[in-house]
Amino acid sequence: MKLPTRFSPRTAWSRGLLYGTAMLFALWVLTPLYLIVLAAFSRRQAIYEYPKSLLPFNLSADTMTFFVTSTGVWSSVNHSVIVACATIVLGLLLGAPAGYALARFQFRGRDLFQIALLVTKMFPVAILSIPLAVSFIQWGLYDTLFGVVLIHTAMALPFVVLVTRSVFFGVPQELEEAAMTLGCTRLQAFWRVALPLALPGLAAAAIFTFMISWNEVFAATILTVQNRTLPAQVLTQLNDSPIYYRYAGGFFMIAPALVFIFIIRRYLLNLWGAQ
Repeated sequence: MKLPTRFSPRTAWSRGLLYGTAMLFALWVLTPLYLIVLAAFSRRQAIYEYPKSLLPFNLSADTMTFFVTSTGVWSSVNHSVIVACATIVLGLLLGAPAGYALARFQFRGRDLFQIALLVTKMFPVAILSIPLAVSFIQWGLYDTLFGVVLIHTAMALPFVVLVTRSVFFGVPQELEEAAMTLGCTRLQAFWRVALPLALPGLAAAAIFTFMISWNEVFAATILTVQNRTLPAQVLTQLNDSPIYYRYAGGFFMIAPALVFIFIIRRYLLNLWGAQ
């Protein structure tokens, strides 16, 4: 019979400190989100009232209705969804095989390649904006969604490769070898054995890719005029828009990311070992 564990005062104090710190971090993250949601679902004139109520007593769809009926909002939302989904697909198609190769094969320049992936994140997009714009005009990709997808994929690819590399390191190679002894080719062993076991990690890579693409604003603003994504559309209208438009735009950019995480959360829970 297992006796109940007795906690010493020191253990209880350490656990209380840990939980308290976690709650402070959670409040630090959730408080701005709560204020944005509260302002987005208040009357437009309530934004200017003082003192402001911090409780949702007088909720209204007035502010959100004003935002979603503004010119160019829905088209920019569609563009953001298309670009983000295409970036996830292209990023995983290119990044997952590269991560698998780094995890499974030894080849000359392997370490240098991994360092080069990190070095690419040192170059800010602002420095490359003019050369990119000129190149895209010459290639006929300027003001196209495909051009934005290419830029976002290039920005997300280092994260995808390094994340999937770590994930495939955690998949036992013996399972693939056993599958190959039973008649599978290496490609079949990868598709039927390694890939299903790596799905939680691929979901994490997809989340990173979605966040990078959905929130990216600078390249989308520089490289598009008519086909703007939602962050680019909101940014170009900030100077001429009232403050309640900005709150509604902030909520509209946050909500799809939360929905996306909620949909694939079970893969992340499997990655962390939760039920």
